[in-house]
Amino acid sequence: MRKRSWGFVVGGLLVALLLAGVVSNFASSHPDGLDSSLREGCTFDADDNITGGNCPAQREREHEVGGPLADYGVAGIDNEFLSTGLSGVLGVLLTFAVAGGAFWLVRRRGPRDEDAAGGARTPVGASGRE
Repeated sequence: MRKRSWGFVVGGLLVALLLAGVVSNFASSHPDGLDSSLREGCTFDADDNITGGNCPAQREREHEVGGPLADYGVAGIDNEFLSTGLSGVLGVLLTFAVAGGAFWLVRRRGPRDEDAAGGARTPVGASGRE
């Protein structure tokens, strides 16, 4: 990868880390579109608990898997601002690592220096013809 490309990748990673670590704490706490559609048809009390009606949200269980980053926070960290920011940073780093590994594998298995017929490749425009 060229030096200019590395700067672009590192810059993008830094912006993503900043957004995930800091700006994510200022996102709306209201349910998103999927949560809202699952709650249609139910009635709620003042504490936002389902008290009646019929909706798919009644059948959900609280964190069935018990993931370490459930509800956009890190399990075991009591500071909500730090927990949300850290979960965002961990998510960005994990995504970057998986994507980087996938691109590295694809690059290593990329095209060879010879074409399918076994001849050497000629760069476009290098044949001397116009």
